Amino acid sequence: MDASQFKQCFLPCHEQMYRMAWRLTGNAQAAEDLVQEAFLKLWIKRDGLQITDSAEAFCVTTVKNLFYDQVRKRRPQTTDYTPEELQIPHDDDAGRAIEQAEDRQMAWQLISGLPEQQRQIVMMRDIGEMAYREIERQTGLTAVNIRVLLSRARKQMREQLKQMKDNGYR
Repeated sequence: MDASQFKQCFLPCHEQMYRMAWRLTGNAQAAEDLVQEAFLKLWIKRDGLQITDSAEAFCVTTVKNLFYDQVRKRRPQTTDYTPEELQIPHDDDAGRAIEQAEDRQMAWQLISGLPEQQRQIVMMRDIGEMAYREIERQTGLTAVNIRVLLSRARKQMREQLKQMKDNGYR
């Protein structure tokens, strides 16, 4: 089908296509987009299309099929999870999330209170999860020095945490 045959056959159906699209979507902009997509699909496949007895029915069916394809794509995918695996958040979960956020904030405060070298080692090892060899390369310290600094930093943080709990923090 050449371009002039396409125009004669399908373009006069644009009003019917729009009405069907509007009925399906309930939205003028979405209906216009759907009609435009239908014309694009018809144009791309124009060489394989035959002139039909009812071009209007063919065009309206194309609009409907495109709409149903879009609806199917938006439908959530099914999973193989059991109901027990699909946990619905409870108020306890929100409370736990708040507690975890407070714990992270407290950990950052404890880390920031460390001497510079200890803070650097804790950040590299515990936060950055770097290997001792990598820390050695970046700092120029020996593995023994790194372990000692890390041990002292953790001990200081534990003591500060104990003091905070003794003073009423959770």
